[in-house]
Amino acid sequence: MTSNNEKTARVTMKDVAREAGVSQSTVSFVLSGTENMRISADTRARVLEAVEALGYRSRAAGRPISSTSHRVIGLMFDEIATSPFASISIEGLQEEAWKQGVIVEVVMTGGDRAHETAVLNKWAADRVHGVAYASILTREIAPPDALARHKAVLLNCIDSTGRVSSIVPAERRGAELATRTLIEVGHRRIAFITGEPWMDASIQRQEGYKRALSVAGIEVDPTLIVEGNFLPSGGHAATVALLEAARPPDAIFCANDLMAIGCYEALKERGHRIGETIGVMGYDDQEVAQHLSPRLSTVLLPHREMGQWCARRLLGSSAASYEAIRLEGPIEIRQSHLGGRPPGAER
Repeated sequence: MTSNNEKTARVTMKDVAREAGVSQSTVSFVLSGTENMRISADTRARVLEAVEALGYRSRAAGRPISSTSHRVIGLMFDEIATSPFASISIEGLQEEAWKQGVIVEVVMTGGDRAHETAVLNKWAADRVHGVAYASILTREIAPPDALARHKAVLLNCIDSTGRVSSIVPAERRGAELATRTLIEVGHRRIAFITGEPWMDASIQRQEGYKRALSVAGIEVDPTLIVEGNFLPSGGHAATVALLEAARPPDAIFCANDLMAIGCYEALKERGHRIGETIGVMGYDDQEVAQHLSPRLSTVLLPHREMGQWCARRLLGSSAASYEAIRLEGPIEIRQSHLGGRPPGAER
């Protein structure tokens, strides 16, 4: 669980929107001073009060002295629209870069190597300060040859050649922490709904789940591991299968929050009270996690912090040594994971 200081350090526009009861777009327009929008004075006041109460600092906070030219960092993604986490990484990198007066140019290539090479060659001609090469899926990649022309880092992917420094989430540790949290409140028959089996994140989260059980002296029961698909439909189908088993679980760990939505639906259809008769844990901390009833306990993916690391690395010493960082995210403790018997109680 995170401390108040850590929470304050990570205050985002999303937090301000939630506090004020408005959308992020409304917050953005209020903070930018846009006057030609039909936003009421009352709404503007609520947003500003939320900003003050949470201590939010916008991207313009600490804005450097105006200059006719700025250094540039290139950020290259294979995909953006398929995941909410790309925008979080972009915002983190952009905020950190702007503190030093550096502009971020973002390009989406669809993973097309010819497109990547053309952009990287253009950036080399433009003498950009550095490049963050990013993948929407956490995976091992072979960086494009043209990336060697730049000071570069990898965001959410790992260099199979071991040359370019990288940062990815610590998926195993996150899943281990989530499973341990369920164990600590008394759960023993903990099911795990996997993501698609070919994805590194799905594999590593399952490994973390198994490791936590092993450390606690709980035998891994293969019947409690059911394949999902990272979508609500997979969470629903897997939960139904688990509940129909001869020995159903007393807690379900979903490998992402979208599957937890389907899990919730299946449990409520069968009369379960989540957080009372059964526990549920998610992974990702998507926006929806805070709007489920009860609010979903889940693991936060540190994409903002990963973006910030990339900016600091690119703007730091050019002689920095190779690093392959696995960044651990905290668990967001809410209500859904409860419902187990006290530790030591008979099963």
